[in-house]
Amino acid sequence: MLLKISRFFTILSVVPILIVLSGQSHARSPQTATGEDQGSHLLLYNTHTGERINVVYRQGERYIPSALAKLEYFLRDHRTGEIRHFDPRLYDILSDLTVSVGHPGAEVDIVCGYRTPSTNESLRARTSGVAKNSLHIQGQAIDLRVPGIDTLTLRRAALALARGGVGYYPHSDFIHVDTGRVRQWCFNCSASLAAGD
Repeated sequence: MLLKISRFFTILSVVPILIVLSGQSHARSPQTATGEDQGSHLLLYNTHTGERINVVYRQGERYIPSALAKLEYFLRDHRTGEIRHFDPRLYDILSDLTVSVGHPGAEVDIVCGYRTPSTNESLRARTSGVAKNSLHIQGQAIDLRVPGIDTLTLRRAALALARGGVGYYPHSDFIHVDTGRVRQWCFNCSASLAAGD
């Protein structure tokens, strides 16, 4: 009987230790507890609609569906109002570009997001430099600039990321980034700029 009571009290003395240990395994990391881990965010300005969006779109490795929906509306074809699902890796490129040029979290001007096939054809008929099978139609491309940052600097930073296509439009003062294959082009550029210098 005494042996059973002794074992019972031994078990009781171990239980609080196990509770403490299990509580530690679920504790928030110091980074989260201090508020430093705020997720990945974007601050964007749409040059056509005049709208701004400031949104946390990813927490750790998880994209936030409600934030992606807001971004897709923000990047809609401003001519038709149509919305398309975007490759969320584009948002990572935008975020990482601001870091690469030394302005993390800077506002990014969006020159073009989604384009419907009809919008794309209309642009092709009126101007040069618009691809027939543009990745804008697929929700895989964005044209942008960052106020206060030279677009040539932005282009070099985008090329260094090597995450997809990078187009440079110096006369229109924007760059194109997409999540297609890694490639580059320069529209109406000198030979040195076309080579990536």
